[in-house]
Amino acid sequence: MIEVWAPEATRVDLDFGAPGDTPAREPMVRGDGGWWRWEGDHTAYAALTKGAFDYAFVVDGEEPALPDPRSSWQPHGVDGPSRLFDVAAHEWTDTNWRGPRQGAGSLGGVIYELHIGTFTDEGTFEAAIDRLDHLVDLGVDVVEVLPVAAIPGRWGWGYDGVDLYAVHDALGGPAAFQRFVDACHSRGLGVCLDVVYNHLGPSGNYLGRFGPYFTQNHLTPWGPAINLDAPGSDEVRAFIVNNALRWLRDFHVDALRLDAVHALVDESERHLLTELSDAVADLARDVGRPLDLIAESDLNDTTMVTPTVDGGLGMTAQWADDVHHGLHVALTGETQGYYEDFGGGTRSLPDGGPLDVLAHVLTRGFLHDGRWSTFRDREWGEPVDVDELDGRRLVTYLQTHDQVGNRATGDRIGASIAPGRAAIGAALYLLGPGTPMIFMGEEFAASSPWQFFTDFTDESMAEAVRAGRRAEFGGHGWAAADVPDPQSRATRDVSVLRWDELASEPHASLLNWYRQLIALRRSVIGTSETRFADVTCTVADRGGLFVMTHRGVTVSADLERDTVTVSAAGIPDLVFP
Repeated sequence: MIEVWAPEATRVDLDFGAPGDTPAREPMVRGDGGWWRWEGDHTAYAALTKGAFDYAFVVDGEEPALPDPRSSWQPHGVDGPSRLFDVAAHEWTDTNWRGPRQGAGSLGGVIYELHIGTFTDEGTFEAAIDRLDHLVDLGVDVVEVLPVAAIPGRWGWGYDGVDLYAVHDALGGPAAFQRFVDACHSRGLGVCLDVVYNHLGPSGNYLGRFGPYFTQNHLTPWGPAINLDAPGSDEVRAFIVNNALRWLRDFHVDALRLDAVHALVDESERHLLTELSDAVADLARDVGRPLDLIAESDLNDTTMVTPTVDGGLGMTAQWADDVHHGLHVALTGETQGYYEDFGGGTRSLPDGGPLDVLAHVLTRGFLHDGRWSTFRDREWGEPVDVDELDGRRLVTYLQTHDQVGNRATGDRIGASIAPGRAAIGAALYLLGPGTPMIFMGEEFAASSPWQFFTDFTDESMAEAVRAGRRAEFGGHGWAAADVPDPQSRATRDVSVLRWDELASEPHASLLNWYRQLIALRRSVIGTSETRFADVTCTVADRGGLFVMTHRGVTVSADLERDTVTVSAAGIPDLVFP
């Protein structure tokens, strides 16, 4: 059965047929709750199970016909008709899969964030499968895949998705994604999918033509907010919750990373995240394996990761940007923009320098824990009980797609610091109490940048993106000519990992360092519950030496010589370089 929610429509017609044929058009029947259903004849229904079947909706006679808001597949692009996809057709080989780390879940494991479109030259799931053994050898537990929802054009980061149930056809489509997940599981790798529920992309977004998916009651950086608490919001909330459950159930995904949840404005009695958390917990019991939710939140509030039964929002973990900022400033010396407080000497930490700030975030998780945030011009965050907070509930990192790609030229941290300094940063977060996450290529000091790129087919949108990037970074002192054209194919191509670098220096040495650190983490620190209160940090030699100790592992970083030694009882010291 084909159905669509269009509560305000007076008529909905279905265009359908085989690809390339002139579509037939039949009226749909209105049912309860604003749902419309197609009651086709037996011949038409037979076509649903025999090869490709394309369809689209005409709402109140307005042309053109629109794709399904719950489309699984958009092989003709985000403006074309949808195609039916049988999620049950794949023959899964992961029958014995219990979840990451033999059923322990994502917490405390090593996550590897990657973008399918630039992980390989081909930019497809099939090509990515051929590189999975590299991640196994590295010691990764969970592969986090940037959004795969259908976007305009061929390339993009994925955060401009407009068909949230679909898998972008250029990546291989939904069947290829199922094969990718299956291949990960066969190698012992869990899969986390990045999903975006706080906004849709600006091109190809037709949800508002079907119903009250958006509300003017709240505004976000992307315009009217997703409707989570205004009239009609029950179905919108179900649209989101069911989408999440679908990835976990039908695609066997192990975790979801929820983009910018602070932009999910919800004044309902029961917050959407609480509803989602409880629904995912129910599904985890049904499927018999752990299912995790990881939130990107800038609120610095551990209510995000507090169980729902204790009044929290129930997320498994949340990203910890403050740890990143502390590491970045201590290693690079950059203090512009939101990095300002992390250099020390501000109202946030008036008596310390960058290494004192670094010690603070490595032992408390957040700098802005109710303290003054100069960038925000207000107090920010909530106090953290380091004796109660499980450190694994904060995902920590040296680089991410955001922190690299949202720089003007997409330069990685290795472009501005020596390999020894990068090795220091790696040791501090990989051996700390958080759940560590590596950004693709970081482990071998990839020389390729990761730049912002799009492929909008609407030229006015393309030019608006170009102008917006130039204006944004021009305000920070960058010349317009230095800001890569996001619409250029070359911008995407230069962002692809260069796998031939692995055997050359300094790439090979840093890759070996990451492998050693991850193996040490697994053997000594383990993946059981951790506490920031168990971490000690000291600054000595007038800031030349920074020492962190956690669970019997000591990281001694010489910031004057860019060398680092890792010591643990019964294990030979690890030294870089």
